[in-house]
Amino acid sequence: MGASMGTAMSAAMSANWLLLLAPLTPLLLAGLWCLQGYRDSTATPERRSAPPPAALPWLAALAPVPALLIALFGSPGTHLILEPVLLGNLWVLDDVSRALLGMTALLWLISGLYAQHYRATRSDTQPNTSQHNTAFWLCWLLALAGNLGLILCRDIAGFYSCFALMTFAGYGLVVHSGSAAAKRAGRIYLIMAVPGEMLILSGLVLAASVAASPVLHALPPAIADHPWGSGIAALLWAGFGIKAGLAFLHMWLPLAHPVAPTPASAVLSGAMIKAGLLGWILVLPLGLAPVPWATLAMTGALIAAIGGALIGVTQRAPKTVLAYSSISQMGIITSMLATGLMQPALWPALAPVVVLYAVHHGLAKGALFLGVSGLTGRARLWLWLPALSLAGLPLTTGAAAKVAMKEVLYDASYPGLILLLSLAAVGTTLLMVRFMYCLRQTQQAADNTATPDSGSRALAVLTGLAILVSLIGLPWLTAGTVADTFTQRWPGAADAVQLLWPVAAGLVLGGLVGGGLASRFAGRFTARGLAIPAGDLIVLAEKAAAGVATLWQRRPGRTWRWETLVQTEGRWLARIGQRIAQLDRRISGQAGGLFVVLAIAIMLLASAA
Repeated sequence: MGASMGTAMSAAMSANWLLLLAPLTPLLLAGLWCLQGYRDSTATPERRSAPPPAALPWLAALAPVPALLIALFGSPGTHLILEPVLLGNLWVLDDVSRALLGMTALLWLISGLYAQHYRATRSDTQPNTSQHNTAFWLCWLLALAGNLGLILCRDIAGFYSCFALMTFAGYGLVVHSGSAAAKRAGRIYLIMAVPGEMLILSGLVLAASVAASPVLHALPPAIADHPWGSGIAALLWAGFGIKAGLAFLHMWLPLAHPVAPTPASAVLSGAMIKAGLLGWILVLPLGLAPVPWATLAMTGALIAAIGGALIGVTQRAPKTVLAYSSISQMGIITSMLATGLMQPALWPALAPVVVLYAVHHGLAKGALFLGVSGLTGRARLWLWLPALSLAGLPLTTGAAAKVAMKEVLYDASYPGLILLLSLAAVGTTLLMVRFMYCLRQTQQAADNTATPDSGSRALAVLTGLAILVSLIGLPWLTAGTVADTFTQRWPGAADAVQLLWPVAAGLVLGGLVGGGLASRFAGRFTARGLAIPAGDLIVLAEKAAAGVATLWQRRPGRTWRWETLVQTEGRWLARIGQRIAQLDRRISGQAGGLFVVLAIAIMLLASAA
């Protein structure tokens, strides 16, 4: 009997250690890509232009497989404690992490295979091909490692480290094309990401200073009991809100998603944006105590849900329309968290609904982004399936998520909130009509210049797989209370009317032919010079700054000394920029390789200790 117990405990420990495979697999592969970058940096020009070994991209694309297997077959409640690592490293597989891990790993897997055939990452279509390929896959793997790690890691230091790794590696995906638009989007991404990281770090440090232990589940009660708890919660709300696309903090999102390669856009919008949502769930005092600014949070959520749709229908690029759709959908999810902050007693019922809605949105939005480049001609009509599922069409998984949400919100006695969210559903449908119309227009414009892509058939198959997963994958990727919520709240005949009218209203307003009112609305605004550009508020800020600079230059009494100072500073800034560019080019070479290898070695040695 003692031997059997020892065998069972040994098997359990082995299963627990498997949790580390999720983030370590892409980290180890990132080290291999760094060695590839080192080879390119020291090779002759002839060898430098040679493509990398064929196995490397395939291994990078398959890096999420261990995480997906953990999500599908791991036992909820599995945990691993590594006391020598950081301040005490805790890895947990529970209902929330299992659902988000399954969605995230599956979306990264499909998108990674998609990237294998996508033209922007293929070595036969880019100058400086091998280094270009290495930079993409290195950033891809590091962002993946951070994304998977923050879902499973439940200690403060480990969670924040993974979050920061994902954030800054994501910058490389945004600027990957090297175009002027990508560089501008990357600058704004960093301008917003760095203050966001500072807000998150400040909130975590303040909460950890009075918490009972350095794990995340100790933070909500510490914040609830802290005399400055509402201020700490506000720091964390704003910091994670930048990643989640919170209203007035969303400006990076419609700029970054359109310029990134299509597979990167899919994971940015479908998976990485959920990191902010998970941060809220783990650290805010949800279900414990109300916060004074919850009404303001609800107002911001509704502004994002409705305003994102209104701005999105004025856009002309399909990926920009999808970006504003993500802002709108995240506003709907944020409204549920704001309800939990206003009425803590409702949070136990709201929590699985929030996760269910997030998983559904991630799968559907990933399929839509992949469809932008993956499908052509009449095959694009299949994108109506995830599009209308996102809008809540009856008999779809999106309908189950919306019914579950509305049932809990009815218990909150907020009838006005239900009406506003129904209007947001109308906006979602309108956005999907606008997206399909813009996609058709883009296809027609590209017909005369398009060149055959040898990977187009593979892209179509992978997009079809993403569409199929978005429609039937939700029950398989959820577990525990999240799965129960899905099965128990499946819409019936009584729910058909409340689900159907927003979709019908959006289809009528948008029109199924030529974009209807959405096209005319955008066209009139553009003709009058009133179209809202992608990035909205940040564009206004840029224009205001340019106006102030112009007025300053025109002011009377300018001196030669001031102009000389400006010119001198400009030269110094240019030199600094050149040094940063040189450092950036070396990241995929020996410097990046040494950093990744050193980080992995420290983790393994600390774990062994």
